[in-house]
Amino acid sequence: MSKIAYLQCPTGISGDMCLGALVSLGVPVEYLIEKLNGLGIEQEYKLRAELVQRNGQQATKVHVDLVEHHHDHDHEHTHHHGRHLPEIERMILKAGLPSRAEAWSLAVFRRLAIAEGAVHGIAPEKVHFHEVGAVDAIADIVGTCLGLDWLGIESNKEGLPLLYCSPFPTGGGTVRAAHGQMAVPVPAVLKLWEMRGCPVYSNGIERELVTPTGAAIATTLATDFGAPPPISIKQVGLGAGTINLPIPNILRLWLGESTSLQPELANFADTSPNLETITVLETQVDDLNPQAIGYVFEALFAAGAVDVFTQPIGMKKSRPGILLTVICHPEKLLSCEAVLFRETTTLGIRRTTGQRAILEREIQQVETEYGKVRVKVAWKGQSPEKVIANVQPEYEDCADLARKYNIPWREIQRLALQRWYLENQT
Repeated sequence: MSKIAYLQCPTGISGDMCLGALVSLGVPVEYLIEKLNGLGIEQEYKLRAELVQRNGQQATKVHVDLVEHHHDHDHEHTHHHGRHLPEIERMILKAGLPSRAEAWSLAVFRRLAIAEGAVHGIAPEKVHFHEVGAVDAIADIVGTCLGLDWLGIESNKEGLPLLYCSPFPTGGGTVRAAHGQMAVPVPAVLKLWEMRGCPVYSNGIERELVTPTGAAIATTLATDFGAPPPISIKQVGLGAGTINLPIPNILRLWLGESTSLQPELANFADTSPNLETITVLETQVDDLNPQAIGYVFEALFAAGAVDVFTQPIGMKKSRPGILLTVICHPEKLLSCEAVLFRETTTLGIRRTTGQRAILEREIQQVETEYGKVRVKVAWKGQSPEKVIANVQPEYEDCADLARKYNIPWREIQRLALQRWYLENQT
């Protein structure tokens, strides 16, 4: 089963809330400190965690305490000047982090710099991380990536964690920043939401609820936004925010296993990275001329259906009817649905979305004594562990040769298979 996570943000999200939720899930603070020390800024801050109450609920608060250097004017200067993206990227690359944590941290900082740059009208490389407090942001972002990696959340095809995120509360009011007062959500947060088309809503709380660091972490690492994915929850981490709000200021990180696969497919899915989302449409019809069904099949395939089939069923008033099922990719759903409404008498179409495991496949060609036959070859896994799962000569090619030479279709099919196996003996 895939280990996945869901960020539930009823009161928004910030970098330190992410760290709190991760420590609450068991990521050791010592581990985070040890790995963060590789960044070369351990003189500038201290990391500590404590249990706190938020409206009567207990949660974990992680503090990134900046160390004041009173005597060191030079240092004070660099502190306000902040750091640029290239400098932060070099620090991350030199830190010897686990490979996933390194890649994720770089991606989050890059996205934050793109958003801040877009707001100020400058190149991402020119962005000063002073707004978000460079040291603070570095500890929050790299620490969060370290924690997600430590928990062993699976990676998706893009190499990002299988992390999902709820819609964001917008917050409101104003907040003090380097450039004076700013409206909430601050421009960088709005830009980050715009970059991913995030769902948002107002929960009526007029405070800054989503910080640029929190938004950058969520919008870079989350696969999708909205309701929780199918998940069996194993553990919930609670990360506390700084201020007290009308509802508990707690970020909840659900850790669990993906339940979208039927158990019997799960073992296969673990070895097969080739899962795709598929939509299934079905409707039952009892008052349609059977001749129309043939036409519907053609129209559905033309509209992009992957497969179409019917089953005889008994319906109300003892009428024999058929169940018509269409399998298509989600982007073809509307065109397939339009065909069903146009060409059949149905008044309603059920739709479900699921995942299917698919084998890698390609068409190869073999030469038989009667002519060329295309062969569809499907396999599991990547070479060198490639396991051939299925070899199927193309029906039409066999049929053409069978008609042409007046030989049984099965004989042509057998010859094509024999030829393929001869050529592919390992």
